Amino acid sequence: MQAAIPIRKSLFSYDCIRTESLHFSSPVDLLYRIIDILETSSISGERVKGPDSKFWAAYKKISGEYDEKMVQNYDGSIDTIMLFAGLFSAVNTAFVIAMQPNPTDTTNDLLVQLMQNVPWNAQQPVVLSASVAYSSSKIWMQVLAYTSLTSSLLAALGAVLCKEW
Repeated sequence: MQAAIPIRKSLFSYDCIRTESLHFSSPVDLLYRIIDILETSSISGERVKGPDSKFWAAYKKISGEYDEKMVQNYDGSIDTIMLFAGLFSAVNTAFVIAMQPNPTDTTNDLLVQLMQNVPWNAQQPVVLSASVAYSSSKIWMQVLAYTSLTSSLLAALGAVLCKEW
């Protein structure tokens, strides 16, 4: 009589080994061999012995699920932070560029001043003053714009570093 022992190869497939091909002296030896394979198998997962093993197994399962959800939530939040920090930095950069004085206007003003104040036979160099005068409110607006741009770029950098970690 040919008996077959099912042996699990993977999660979804089974193969059968005929007991005649395994040369065991008795069925007890066969059972010891099966028990040895089951004890060293990684299919069933870790087994913890002790009175608290059920508690810690349940805790491990629940905390793993909670951690997985938390990581997914933070991952989505970090993606959103990176998106808005990048968009805010782009818009803020446009405003910073628009607040800068036009360099051609400054050059033209200095050339006009040079042409009006320099005698053509002068031996000394003429000191020109810049014709652009900034009000304190304009300076504060530029300071706030640059501070805002710096902080949004740092937020984007922090989000990228957090995402990579």
